[in-house]
Amino acid sequence: MIISFTKLFALLIIFSTGLVSCAEFKEAGRTIGHTARNVTREIGHGTRDAAKEIGHGTKRVVNSIGQETSDSAQPLPDDEQ
Repeated sequence: MIISFTKLFALLIIFSTGLVSCAEFKEAGRTIGHTARNVTREIGHGTRDAAKEIGHGTKRVVNSIGQETSDSAQPLPDDEQ
């Protein structure tokens, strides 16, 4: 069973192609993973920032209502006068 030069060459080409394909799949997987990580991070930061702004806005509204209520509040009349 002597392997001819052409069979050996063909086997080498197939093996080389497999290695290159493996490297390309690995790089594609890495790119997809990094992109997914970055998109998820940006979504998280956007959600955090939106929630923070809603909280600040709510606090301003509550404080504004509290100031309006305290400004318009009139003292109760004394029964003893």
